[in-house]
Amino acid sequence: QVQLVESGGGSVQAGGSLRLSCAASGSLEAYNLGCMAWFRQIPGNEREAVATISTTGTTLGYADSVKGRFTISRDKAKNTVYLQMNSLKPEDTAMYYCAAAGRYVCTGSPWGREGDYNVWGQGTQVTVSS
Repeated sequence: QVQLVESGGGSVQAGGSLRLSCAASGSLEAYNLGCMAWFRQIPGNEREAVATISTTGTTLGYADSVKGRFTISRDKAKNTVYLQMNSLKPEDTAMYYCAAAGRYVCTGSPWGREGDYNVWGQGTQVTVSS
């Protein structure tokens, strides 16, 4: 069974940067997983997709609210996905979750649908102060 563990959250001032990591234990391929994503959730709101990266790492997707500021990447050798967050804003404050889905989900439609993701991490809190 694959487990996802996030790290790297914390508190920063607006304009600052953070890098989140998501380490997967176990083989994603063995469970037909490959598409990876970062979601975030504010209490009382639905979870929203922030960024996705395909199995091969060649197809990336971003929410409009983070385009140009966030970058998703993956290191297959380390079985780890990253989210580099720059120019952070107070509205980026949320719990950030890593998630895994089937190999072709990232290149399918609709983009970033929560129900398509089978495995979730426990989340890491990001707080941006003004």
